[in-house]
Amino acid sequence: MSFRTTTEVIDRFNRAFTDHDPDLLTDLIGEDCVMEAVQPAPTGERVEGGEACLAWWQTLVEDRTTQFEPQEVVIAADRATIRWHYRFGDGPTDWVSGVNLMRVRDGVIVEALGYSKTAGEVPLATEGKPKNA
Repeated sequence: MSFRTTTEVIDRFNRAFTDHDPDLLTDLIGEDCVMEAVQPAPTGERVEGGEACLAWWQTLVEDRTTQFEPQEVVIAADRATIRWHYRFGDGPTDWVSGVNLMRVRDGVIVEALGYSKTAGEVPLATEGKPKNA
């Protein structure tokens, strides 16, 4: 395997999702990969090990009822930040914004931490505070 840069790895990772092509993830995930999904709150599902992370992501990639749209990718050495929109239905509010914090080592993903805007019952920081406090 030739060495892949962080940019090459993340570009291919994103393309797997936008193209719904799970084969693009093959050989892209490190054996010691750790992934934290955006759900369930508050910490997200934790998946450990290359095979488990690959299977989790391939299942998501294969779901043609959803759409992942990268908005911005920032690369800094072995780190990448992917800001994205994830559409999970046909309605005008059936989507969420989020970010993945990625780490690449030796041309494979070894860490992926997902965070998203929350929906539902999370109170705003300004709720319940006196106006002059």
